[in-house]
Amino acid sequence: MITLRPSGERGYADHGWLKARHSFSFANYYDPAEMGWGALRVINEDRVAPGQGFGTHGHRDMEIVTYILSGALEHKDNLGSGGIIKRGEVQRMSAGKGVMHSEFNPSPDEETHLLQIWIAPARPGGPASYEQQALTVDAMRGHWHLVASPDGAEGSTTIGQDARIFASVLGAGEAISHRLASGRLAYVQMVRGQLT
Repeated sequence: MITLRPSGERGYADHGWLKARHSFSFANYYDPAEMGWGALRVINEDRVAPGQGFGTHGHRDMEIVTYILSGALEHKDNLGSGGIIKRGEVQRMSAGKGVMHSEFNPSPDEETHLLQIWIAPARPGGPASYEQQALTVDAMRGHWHLVASPDGAEGSTTIGQDARIFASVLGAGEAISHRLASGRLAYVQMVRGQLT
């Protein structure tokens, strides 16, 4: 069964410096029909104003994957990890037993547009860790490109759950398919354009 959910039906929050669309219940947005999809708990599409961001805050027991659509995001955490995630890069933070971090838009004049995806780990309470890598648009053109997986297959970032994140950029008239194994779920998140 395929269920279509138009973009405008997602949750929306406008905090001035942050404009966010929530695919599932998150923070002050609550919809009992949209609590997640299998181990997938969050897909937030965030737009962060120049020079603004999320001050130091904590997470635990979540695999957090951030993909920068435009602009950049500066990350710092209590693991000693840090750096600037640029357009076309993906970051994975396994919160494990707990991690404190901050995320800011380092640009004085450009908005940061990102997707943040949270996946519940297979085993809670593990060690916290961090990974960052490039994900070029060319690598995604015309096919499913593996972004994250439990075993780091095909150079993907590693997550602690039997789940896979793929990304694709399709031109007009292009088509792709993916066969699901029995008992598996799929969720497709459109970022730009239209899809049949």
